[in-house]
Amino acid sequence: MPFAQINDIDVHYQIAGEGPPLLLFAPGGFRSVLSRWTAEGGKGVFKEMDALRTLAQHFTVIAYDRRESGLSGGRIEPLSWDLYVEEALGVLDLAGAQKAFVLGACMGASLAMALAARHPTRCQGLLLHWPVAGYRWMKTMHDYFDRHVRFVREHGLAAVVERAPRGDNFFLDPEIGPWGSPTVIDPAFAAHFLQQPIEPYLDIVCESRDRLFADTMPSGLTGAELMTIETPALIMSGSDWAHTRSGAWTIQELMPAARLWEVWPEAQTAGNTLAAMLEFMGEVEGDGGERILRRQGA
Repeated sequence: MPFAQINDIDVHYQIAGEGPPLLLFAPGGFRSVLSRWTAEGGKGVFKEMDALRTLAQHFTVIAYDRRESGLSGGRIEPLSWDLYVEEALGVLDLAGAQKAFVLGACMGASLAMALAARHPTRCQGLLLHWPVAGYRWMKTMHDYFDRHVRFVREHGLAAVVERAPRGDNFFLDPEIGPWGSPTVIDPAFAAHFLQQPIEPYLDIVCESRDRLFADTMPSGLTGAELMTIETPALIMSGSDWAHTRSGAWTIQELMPAARLWEVWPEAQTAGNTLAAMLEFMGEVEGDGGERILRRQGA
């Protein structure tokens, strides 16, 4: 289990396979962890695909537990897409990749777009799988943060540390908040967490909520920012309250080089999803996919 210090935070990561670099931003909202790329952990999104193992047959895959998730650490500060982007750049640098394809699923698609908007030269192509957007998504995220605020006001920070091992993470148990997970894996972080003055801490929680989920647009960017992204992109739409079709259409309408794969979740399989991604990346590489086919042994 390799770890690296990125922006003074311990980050759990994995690099596997060979070929063009492919940076992975896992699905699961605040459960953005390596295990979401396995057959068991990702079956709700990628069906029967063992994504990490499968993609490593074609690419050098670079995956990690996002800060405050899984085995990665954290820091109590206002969370933002800029912070997440800086962490992603650190992971790319760690892998020695100046430029990479970027696959983001769920909230990971938001990070992929934010990375492309801020650092376009680092992104060869974007694969946006089930991007999140819409009023119900925004409201649910706000509700999660607000539940944590109410829990802390009623029970205090010690109750968060006591509950966190059972809650596992913010997405499964909103009461533990975005910093619940690192209190479980790092006793020093837990001790620091307990020393936080309540009101300034809750101000940070609310600022994080409002920075990350400002409106009903696809999370991570404004409409104006989406229009600046010229990186080629393939959008693979979800079709539920969080992974909305309207969000996928919005991205297609605003990003100049984006196209929508018009296969909806009920017809998506591990096989046709992989085929669509490989075809897109082959086109971006500019050789009609020949190098990818050679790596497949075709």
